[in-house]
Amino acid sequence: MDAKTARPETLAAQAMGWIDERTRAITPPIHVSSTYLRDEDNQYRSGRVYARADNPAFDQAEALLCALEQGAQAALFASGMAAATAVFQALAPGDHVLAPKVMYWSLRNWLMTFATSWGLQVELIDMTDPAVVQAAVRPGKTKLVWIETPANPLWTVTDIAATADIAHRAGAVLAVDSTVATPVLSQPLALGADLVMHAATKYLNGHSDLIAGALVTREDNELWQRIRKVRAQIGGTLGSFESWLLLRGMRTLHLRVRAATQSAQRIAEHFAQHPQVAAVLYPGLPGAPGHAVAARQMHGGFGGMMSIRVKGGPSGGEAAAIAVAAHTGLWKRATSLGGTESLIEHRASVEGAGTPAPADLLRLSVGIESVDDLIADLEQALDRAHR
Repeated sequence: MDAKTARPETLAAQAMGWIDERTRAITPPIHVSSTYLRDEDNQYRSGRVYARADNPAFDQAEALLCALEQGAQAALFASGMAAATAVFQALAPGDHVLAPKVMYWSLRNWLMTFATSWGLQVELIDMTDPAVVQAAVRPGKTKLVWIETPANPLWTVTDIAATADIAHRAGAVLAVDSTVATPVLSQPLALGADLVMHAATKYLNGHSDLIAGALVTREDNELWQRIRKVRAQIGGTLGSFESWLLLRGMRTLHLRVRAATQSAQRIAEHFAQHPQVAAVLYPGLPGAPGHAVAARQMHGGFGGMMSIRVKGGPSGGEAAAIAVAAHTGLWKRATSLGGTESLIEHRASVEGAGTPAPADLLRLSVGIESVDDLIADLEQALDRAHR
């Protein structure tokens, strides 16, 4: 298969079209060896030394992700957090980095605790406003600008191309957490980003049975080699079976993301004027902040993630929101996103003190079930919570 001419959905469905040359198997084998044989003259002409850095189980999934993101190289990690933190760990103490105020909560906590104690100068700003980003960068001192778009759990949108221009003029690298957009809807590297991160646990795998992360780089440069060393030296690498599961999940990536995206749009539109919903947070709604930017940099829809703010019942908005989640049947009360099943959670309870999530907010990960069933389930839950 020619990765330069085949369409992305074809590359994904056939996993690059690779076959096992020894057995002619269409499904790849699972490589479990931790170490590899030296040649008689003490060389490693196979290119494999030790599975922590050289596992052939990574090759096909990394090649597919690299093709989907139009990058130069990709690297798999043991989790999304391992992938994201590797980028920051490849920097030096004293380096200045910018990150968004609204972002994945675990990474934000890591930045404000470990990263700062290690010596990084971390500044959280409103990434949705290019003027704020421009004012915050320190030419020659800011080494990394990290953005997440759409950003969890408010689904705010950052202009990738504009932010890339600001970062590059200041001498900084732009990294994008594109977990929610996925390569199906957005290609940050083509918009000027230097790195793309995915919590592969979510949409890339898509079946809620794997923890994984991934990075893709626009070019193989010094920073990328430092990131790869972080992965090898700290050991945040994915297992062989997990790599196999991830590749299997990516075969249906386009089908799943498109189905979830179409359903999310319908759900957002249905509840936008609902009498028991105070607000629907979804970039696909024309009146949503960032809709115009999202429409420019996302193609084929706005993703399967959204949030609703529940109007207060007799006990107030927070209690009403928790009650809605309690009364759902199809929507599962669980933390995560991007799976085939739809999930609902009261996000402020998960994130705790300092969360940007309002107390009345419910985060929804729209799956691939019947959208009519999902709407009906939310309708009855809202009705029961407000009785």
